Amino acid sequence: MTAATLTAPPLGGPTLPQERRLVTSIPGPRSQELLARKAAAVSAGVGHTVPVEAVAAGGGVVVDADGNSFIDLGSGIAVTTVGNAHPRIVEAVQAQVAQFTHTCFMISPYESYVAVAEALNRVTPGDHAKKSALFNSGAEAVENAVKIARKYTGKPAVVAFDHGYHGRTNLTMALTAKAMPYKSGFGPFASEIYRAPLSYPFRDGLSGADAAARAISVIEKQVGADNLAAVIIEPIQGEGGFIVPADGFLPALVDWCRANDVVFIADEVQTGFARTGAMFASDVFGIVPDLITTAKGMAGGLPLAAVTGRAEIMDASHLGGLGGTYGGNPIACAAALAAIEAFETEGLIERAREIGGILTERLRAIQAADPRLGDVRGRGAMVAVEFVDPATGAPDAALTAAIAKACIAQGVIVLTCGTYGNVIRFLPPLAIGDALLNEGLDVLATVLDESRTDSEPVLVGDDAPTPTAD
Repeated sequence: MTAATLTAPPLGGPTLPQERRLVTSIPGPRSQELLARKAAAVSAGVGHTVPVEAVAAGGGVVVDADGNSFIDLGSGIAVTTVGNAHPRIVEAVQAQVAQFTHTCFMISPYESYVAVAEALNRVTPGDHAKKSALFNSGAEAVENAVKIARKYTGKPAVVAFDHGYHGRTNLTMALTAKAMPYKSGFGPFASEIYRAPLSYPFRDGLSGADAAARAISVIEKQVGADNLAAVIIEPIQGEGGFIVPADGFLPALVDWCRANDVVFIADEVQTGFARTGAMFASDVFGIVPDLITTAKGMAGGLPLAAVTGRAEIMDASHLGGLGGTYGGNPIACAAALAAIEAFETEGLIERAREIGGILTERLRAIQAADPRLGDVRGRGAMVAVEFVDPATGAPDAALTAAIAKACIAQGVIVLTCGTYGNVIRFLPPLAIGDALLNEGLDVLATVLDESRTDSEPVLVGDDAPTPTAD
C-alpha cells in the first residue's frame, strides 16, 4: 500500500493488517494537511503526541491517512484496552444508535444506565452493598467523588498525593500535583486541598510501612482527621510516572482512614478494567476503597465515567445533587456493557499479565545493558521505564522526549509521563499480538542503541512529543 493508492480509510478493528508499515516519512503529506488545518482552527492549548491523521485502528495498530501503520503502545492513554473497534462494542453501539441517542437519564431513565451501575457494583472491589452514579469523564467522576465524601462526612478537607494526576477541571487541577502543563496560569484553585508524600520506592527507598507513617504524620499535622473528608489516591500513579507504591503503603492508609472516619477514594481511571492484571489495581494491593472512580477503559473509547462506592456513602447526597445532561449516555452505556462482558469472558485479565511479563522481561534485559534506564516498574499491561543520568540518578527528560520522538518516527506509538518528564509508559491494547509487541520493543531497543552511538544524535529538538495527560 502506498499513500497514492489509499483513497478511503481502511476498515478498522480486527480486520486491519497487524503490522508496522511506513510508506512515508512522519508526518506524511495528508497528515501534514490536517495538522495545518488544526493549527488554524484548534486552540493552541490542545497539543498532540503523534503528528498524524488517524483513519483506522484495531488490534495493536493505528493507521494514518498516508497509509502508515503504527504499533500502538498507548491505547489512547489506556482507553482502548479491549482493542479499538472491538466487535462486541461496534455491534452494541450500532444497535443503540438505531434505537435512541439521548433522553437524559434524569428525565426519562433507561435500562442500560441501571445495568452499567449493577455491573460496576458487582465487579468493583469488596462484597459490601454498593451504588453507582455515571458521568462523562474521569475528572468529572473525581469531582463527584469529592462532593459525595464531603456531603457524607460533613467535613471540607481533601488530601491528595505527590505525583498524583486527577484531571483538568478546577477542583481536579487542585488535586493534581504537576504544574506544567496542567495547572500553570489557570488558578486560583479550589480550596481545602492538601498534599501528602507518596511512596516512591525508586527515589525514597522507604518501606511501605515507613512511607505510610510519613504520609500519615503530614496529614495529621497539616490537616487533622477532624477536618478531613477524604483521601484520594491512584493505586498506581498514572501521569505521575507509573509509580508503584511499596507493599503495605496503601493498606496502612486505608486502615488509618477507617479508624478516623475519612473516606478512602481510589482513583482507578487509568488503572481500572484489567489494565494491571486484575480487574482493578485495588485488587492487586488487597485494598477495598470506600469510593472508586472509573472511566477510560470502561467503554472501549466512548466517554463514560463512574463513581461506585458504599451504598450509605453514595446515598448521602440529596435528591438532584448528582447528575448531568450527558452522564450515562445510552450509547456509551451500551459500549460499557459490551466492554465489561469482554473483560469477563475473553481472558483479558490473563492477557494483561502475559503482556506485562513480556514488557518487564524485555525492558529489564535492555536495562541490564543500559544504565540510563534507572527503573522498570508496573503491573500487568501498565509498565514504565524511568530514564536517568547514570552518574547522578537525576531525571533525564531530554533523553525521554528524544527516545519517544524517535520511536514514533519509526512507527511505534509510545507516551511519556512523570512529574519530571522522564518516564515512557507502555499501555498496549490487550488485543495486541506477541509478535507486534516484541517488534515495538525491538524498535525501542534499536533507538536506544543509536542514541548512545551517534556522535550527533538527531533525537533532540523543540518539537519533542507533547506531554500526554491521563
